[in-house]
Amino acid sequence: MASPLSNEFVLPTNKAIGASSHPEPDSICTYLCGNSLGPLSKRSKALVEQELNAWGTCAVTGHFSTHPYGRGWVDFCDHITPLFAELVGAQEKEVACMGTLTANLHLMMDSFYKPTPERYKILLAPTFLPLAHGLDPAKAVLEMSPRPGEYILREQDILDIIAREGASIALVIFSGVQYYTGQWFPMQSITRAAQAQGCVCGWDLAHAVGNVPLSLHDWGVDFAVWCTYKYVNAGPGSIAGLYVHEKWKETELPKFAGWWGHDPATRFAMPPKFSPIEGAQGFQQSNPSILASASLLGSLQIFKEAGMMQPLRERSVQLTAALEKLLMQSKYFVPVDEASTRQSDTPAFTIITPIDPNSRGAQLSLLFLPSGVMQSVHDALTSLGVIGDERKPDVIRLAPAPLFNTLEDCKQGALSLERVFDNLA
Repeated sequence: MASPLSNEFVLPTNKAIGASSHPEPDSICTYLCGNSLGPLSKRSKALVEQELNAWGTCAVTGHFSTHPYGRGWVDFCDHITPLFAELVGAQEKEVACMGTLTANLHLMMDSFYKPTPERYKILLAPTFLPLAHGLDPAKAVLEMSPRPGEYILREQDILDIIAREGASIALVIFSGVQYYTGQWFPMQSITRAAQAQGCVCGWDLAHAVGNVPLSLHDWGVDFAVWCTYKYVNAGPGSIAGLYVHEKWKETELPKFAGWWGHDPATRFAMPPKFSPIEGAQGFQQSNPSILASASLLGSLQIFKEAGMMQPLRERSVQLTAALEKLLMQSKYFVPVDEASTRQSDTPAFTIITPIDPNSRGAQLSLLFLPSGVMQSVHDALTSLGVIGDERKPDVIRLAPAPLFNTLEDCKQGALSLERVFDNLA
């Protein structure tokens, strides 16, 4: 297994997270929560400090050639765009560093959801989605759920509803990786099936970007949006990303235009007519936060150093499989097909993330039984120095992120969980 880049990150200590039961308070905790918030990279910290220095020494002139590090703020995102494009499998003109996940989703919905009396439905997995056309969500939204007694959506069920309802569907939009279960949807086959029925297909990649390999351009995805504070490790509330396939460049132009989406050659002349940058960057509205962008640039540089997603994916598959094997060896583990019918009050857990590595990223979602046990388990894990992510009422997500997590983290996570269950029992 390839080595992690753990030394490139600043990880919290047991003392800092309140691990009151850990015997070594000053040692690094077992951080298995990169799916919720990635840790601080030393590269990001250094670049943010450089930009603070540039701000202090150059002030407004830092926008241009006097920037002491050669990253004038006017063109700052030019350093990010090629790395974004490589990370999601797109052309540089198809991606933009801008906004937030939800704001970008609103922009894409406004551009690509065009309901007609015949074609007005939106097909999605359970999630939040804005609907701003005055339509009744009960009629316009087709929200898919797993079959009774199951926790993940079957690919064939998704393809079947697209085939059956396709003529009335305007937009298919799924999460690339479902946040709750960790299911990685078959993005290429869903995109192909949706477009074959005349539907637009977009993706929310919040839990997919930096987690699984993506080929948005080659898959023909119409649009996608993502945040960067999870697996991309760009910091809390960090600047987000947007993708629009090049096939839309002549027909789908930004409606909510902003000056930063204007042609850079005449942007500062403030002409009366808006001339958008070709591609996704034409959707930009305001100049980006440089401090947030610097943090993102630092994290993306580490991805580049690691070889981007292919080597990371190989390591991710190995780590997730190792954690899964350790968890399934627990005497408190029950198979997922028994969980929904289990009657015992004895504390136990199952894994609701797909067992197939091709259907998941770096996340295992543990469902705790009976209902109400999870919070006690989560708090006890924290006291032992293991940070996971609670999802009420009954799930804890553990994510061995390949950039910084190790096999030892997997072992500590599993051993600590067993200790917690022993104490509960």
